[in-house]
Amino acid sequence: MSEPALGPDPVDLKFFLPPEPLRPFITTFYHMRISAPSRRPVVDWLHPEWSNIRLFMSGSMKAAIGEEPLREVPRATLTGPTSSSIRFESKEASCWGVGLLPLGLARFTDRHAIDLADKVTELSPGLTQIPVTTSLGGLAKTGDDLAAGAAYLASLFAGLLETEARREEDIVRVQKALLDPACHAVSGLAAATGMNARTLERFCGEFFGFPPQLLLRRQRFLRSLSQFMLDPSMKWIDAIDQHYHDQAHFVRDFKFFMHMTPREYSLLDHPVLSAAAKGRMETAGAAMQVLHQPDSPLK
Repeated sequence: MSEPALGPDPVDLKFFLPPEPLRPFITTFYHMRISAPSRRPVVDWLHPEWSNIRLFMSGSMKAAIGEEPLREVPRATLTGPTSSSIRFESKEASCWGVGLLPLGLARFTDRHAIDLADKVTELSPGLTQIPVTTSLGGLAKTGDDLAAGAAYLASLFAGLLETEARREEDIVRVQKALLDPACHAVSGLAAATGMNARTLERFCGEFFGFPPQLLLRRQRFLRSLSQFMLDPSMKWIDAIDQHYHDQAHFVRDFKFFMHMTPREYSLLDHPVLSAAAKGRMETAGAAMQVLHQPDSPLK
């Protein structure tokens, strides 16, 4: 499974914080440029995360969720919340991305998160009111001025502030509870959010895409993986979350979410994800999107 090294800097990745009014909805704007000097594709495996919009300005990318076959990625997409790794490869591409928090997804589309989960959906007027063609054209005019590109996206997504979604306060409350390492069982999540188990199950499906047990399991796994991504020299035993019973428990989760063992993962190059973990930490204070603390639009 191991891939030969690609050489220096095949990936240029920059992150931008959105203006403060957008931070309850969007983690970061980001720009990625891939240029494989040998024309051999850059390959990486994206961990599970919340939703993302991706707008390709040039080049192309192939991707596959879990063990699906690789497919060409449309020029403008919404990837729903994921519970599986996404393998992707590209020889050359330039793309803008928008990291949506659960509250941002609720404002961006009227689809339930469970209907978008573990899917890459092409952006269309039926999915969102954001004008796709206009968006791509506006970004193209900003060219290589990445600060201007991020500012353009901020102006475009300011429309998220116009109409509230249902149960916004509850969405933020559940997400904050998921981020608390002390909240590691469904009973604790229900108590922290003031919902009974059945209501919580329906609510998490509608706004987060998955049942509460899977969401808690995903958080535990990604708290562990983020430690390794920030310091790949770390031994797995030192990275795993305190709520794992033992290393074998962690390995089972790793195979479930990433479709490979921790050792197999550590032997692979991660030109995109290593840069992303460090860049997100420097810009947003969290190595992964699902570890990002949400602001409340109600404060």
